[in-house]
Amino acid sequence: MSDIRNGELLFVKSVKDGIPNRDPLRDSDARRIFGEDDGRISLSDVSVKRDVRDYVSKRFSQPDMDPEKRYYVFVREERTSDGKLLGRESLAKAIISEAKRDAEPDQVKALLETAFDARVFGIVYSVKKTSFHRTGPVQFGWAHSLHPVESKYVQGTVIMPSQDITDTSTEGKTQGTIWTTYIVPFAVFAMPGVINSSIAEDTGMNAKDVEVLLEALWKGTQYRQARGRGIQQPLFLVHVEYSDPFFRIGYLEEFVQLKPKGREEWLGPNPPSSLGEVSLDVTRLAEVLSPNGQFGDRIARVRYWANPELKVEGEIPGERQEIW
Repeated sequence: MSDIRNGELLFVKSVKDGIPNRDPLRDSDARRIFGEDDGRISLSDVSVKRDVRDYVSKRFSQPDMDPEKRYYVFVREERTSDGKLLGRESLAKAIISEAKRDAEPDQVKALLETAFDARVFGIVYSVKKTSFHRTGPVQFGWAHSLHPVESKYVQGTVIMPSQDITDTSTEGKTQGTIWTTYIVPFAVFAMPGVINSSIAEDTGMNAKDVEVLLEALWKGTQYRQARGRGIQQPLFLVHVEYSDPFFRIGYLEEFVQLKPKGREEWLGPNPPSSLGEVSLDVTRLAEVLSPNGQFGDRIARVRYWANPELKVEGEIPGERQEIW
């Protein structure tokens, strides 16, 4: 039987001077699934899972960091010494072999027990005559900005010549390359998530996996760096555990709001551009999670983590945890 409880997550993070998840159908601008009139931008769950996977992969990259051999990452890019990109079958065999479990008869079980992301997010595997899938006990929703956002189109010049110069009269080759991109000066996003204890039993996800997931959400946001993604900061993380294995409140992100919240403040000439200019109001969330509230008898535990730079209005009725 699984040693974890049914649960929910709420994760809030910010970005400066970049776009964490671009839309290739919009010339790599921010994703807008609500439309221009709404003004909010979004990040896919795939993007957040990538942050988690990359952090876990690096965190447990050495044998002494993963003595249990349970924290390999299956969905990743890996190449052979000659540059060949490995496919699903080769990746699975490599993980199982490194974990010294390639002689076991049940290779599906061996893969689930060694690959963190397969246990947590699920897996779809179809190679030749072998085909199976497991639904992940952890599912994230899309992360949406808590306010309208206006992205900016910017350009610049790379001063390095595009080619070696043998004749200075060659027009154009002595000049740099012009680049263009969209950026978001500042935005704050909220992402919901669920943890299903029944499905966790099927994949083998355990309580330690939950702790690694929470750490990876926070620290993975800071770890995965790329110029176009901007500088990102984790701000607020809530983990709610339920005593009822078939219950959840749902849509926890709807019980928080960012101040200022007016459209005119965010789309005007001087929108907020730093954490010092905003605050996160969790008053309604605190009421929903109260042990004396409507759902109090179904809530087993509430934990939360808060960036000390973030101003929070209201007090969550739970255990404030130290940041990793």
